[in-house]
Amino acid sequence: MRRGLPNTAQRLRKVVTAPGGKPRLLPTQLTQPELVWPGKYGEDGALAQTPRVHLPLRTAEIFGPEADWRNKLIWGDNLLVMQSLLPDYAGKIDLVYIDPPFATGADFSFAQQVAYRDTWKPGSYLAMMAQRLRLIRELLSPHGSLFLHCDWHVGHLLRTIGDEVFGTENFLNEIVWYYYNKFQGNVKRFACNHDVLFWYRKSAAYQFKPQIEKRAEGKVKQLVRLWDKEKGSIVNAKNAEGRVMYRETEERTVDDVWRISMLQPADRTENSGFPTQKPEALLRRIVQTASSEGDLVADFFCGSGTLPAVAQKLNRRWIACDLGRWGIHTTRKRLLGVHPCASFEVLDLGKYERQYWKGIAFPQGQCEYVSFMLNLYGAEPASGLMNIHGKKSKALVHVGGVDKPITTDEIIAAVEECAQLQQGELHVLGWDWESVRCEVMTELAGQKGVKLLLLQIPQEVMEQQAVEKGDVRFFPLAGLEAEIRPEGDRTARVALTNFSITADARGVWSDYIDYWAVDWDFRNDTFRQGWAAYRTRKEKEFPLVSESHTYEKAGRRRILVRVIDIFGNVTRQVVSSTRRGPRL
Repeated sequence: MRRGLPNTAQRLRKVVTAPGGKPRLLPTQLTQPELVWPGKYGEDGALAQTPRVHLPLRTAEIFGPEADWRNKLIWGDNLLVMQSLLPDYAGKIDLVYIDPPFATGADFSFAQQVAYRDTWKPGSYLAMMAQRLRLIRELLSPHGSLFLHCDWHVGHLLRTIGDEVFGTENFLNEIVWYYYNKFQGNVKRFACNHDVLFWYRKSAAYQFKPQIEKRAEGKVKQLVRLWDKEKGSIVNAKNAEGRVMYRETEERTVDDVWRISMLQPADRTENSGFPTQKPEALLRRIVQTASSEGDLVADFFCGSGTLPAVAQKLNRRWIACDLGRWGIHTTRKRLLGVHPCASFEVLDLGKYERQYWKGIAFPQGQCEYVSFMLNLYGAEPASGLMNIHGKKSKALVHVGGVDKPITTDEIIAAVEECAQLQQGELHVLGWDWESVRCEVMTELAGQKGVKLLLLQIPQEVMEQQAVEKGDVRFFPLAGLEAEIRPEGDRTARVALTNFSITADARGVWSDYIDYWAVDWDFRNDTFRQGWAAYRTRKEKEFPLVSESHTYEKAGRRRILVRVIDIFGNVTRQVVSSTRRGPRL
């Protein structure tokens, strides 16, 4: 019979596994120190695991020429994204760099919007990071590496979790990034002028290419050292007279303190203005150190897209992911500015992510989901009606489902019920929209005496932090007008002629546009960019008329115009060559 653990060991195990809760034993005796937080272990003492799901990734946009491999920019929760990548990419990614939130307790804004939230509670933050580090380890190839970027806030905790996930024997370096040009202000302590990168390998087969940098002090004398086969060690080289040899050099081998300047606000080239953006020099050193040309590298907290931009320039394949729409949008524009533009695609989990979220968040079903959405919108629920779910002030509210786009018929049915109730205003909340022309639907509703407002349900409703802080905003669908301008046989341009966000929007309508692009031959599937224009920190202005496009053969065309406004919202409009118009 197996003997139980000594009473002292049992008591210790009970204490560490239940901070502030009911004591319970771990399934096996602890053999080494570990970091424990509420929720790390289940009631049975087993390590708590998030259920694995493999949701299909949907290709939303394609950029660049046709290629055997398209780099991948993915919008979504990286936990779900990494799980969905496992079937095809487990053991195939050669380098992962992540710059996750540092648990600073602050939100970071960009373009007057929250770029990402960093208000994690200690336990939930550690659980979040542990889950993702385990997935990263599965995705890494046998010779792969992880560079984990952090600072003083939780660096000590992340090092402990990293050791547990990868093994202390696979920890390679604690690298100090010393950004000597950052002014911290008059703080009553030593200013914090460095971040830390923890380097872990997947196995002993990892890649390492020593890096060389120029010395700040210029030329110096340095001993010439050689490998002595007989002695089996490095020795000082000597000349024919037996004297130790020196050489003058301006270079040195990089050590674990990296002196790389931080991006400055005045930088109008590399700096996109995205909060906490890292310099390309930092990522270039990481990519060159731990990968080779043609390797697959990844960043699952990509922010402004420094890793994919560097990888593209260094001839690496890449996968990048971010939860925030501004991160994806900033990365998209940044990659389009890398010449020549490599082939890449923007993917998301679409309705599948929403369905999964709904199933987890609302186990009681549709009624609970609708009540949640109404509460976020500041509306009261309404009962006994077919197409109306709630009321906000004088307006009735209809909430669209997560499974399918809102159709014209769905809107008309809600408008008619609103008119029958003799109510003069209707708000429709939707995730996706099926060929809905905002201005057309508004006009139709007006004919029935109903003021119609179509509002986009934002991805932020699936972010617990955004919901808890009240950061969820429902933006009205914009009205977009565009036209085809023929230029001779089979050639045309596209022009934007109007763009309206709300009736009370002020200023010039084009000031609300940040990016617009054209798919010259849209076929009701993925958007394929044929031309694009967008704002940068260096170039604030952009054309409202596209470049000319010439088709190989004449025919009727459906051209899709895609606009992203200054709030990060997407508006699409199809313009077609008609029977009376030119055959493009």
